[in-house]
Amino acid sequence: MPTNPTPTLESDIRIFIISLVYAAVGMVLLYIGYKVFDMLTPTDMQRAIFEQGNRAVAIIAGAFILGLAIIIAAAIAG
Repeated sequence: MPTNPTPTLESDIRIFIISLVYAAVGMVLLYIGYKVFDMLTPTDMQRAIFEQGNRAVAIIAGAFILGLAIIIAAAIAG
């Protein structure tokens, strides 16, 4: 009867580092996706949100980021 080996410190550290790499890749992809979305919109979203206080643009940007984050997480999780 096969037994499950107990996790070692090395495997825990390896899993932690891999998780950090996946998180970093996900954040970079999310940032690139936001910048592409910002370039495709007719206005500068950062200025519209922070300087002009446009809540509609903030809601659209937030919804886009949330949707893209779900897609990236699903792609990374496999």
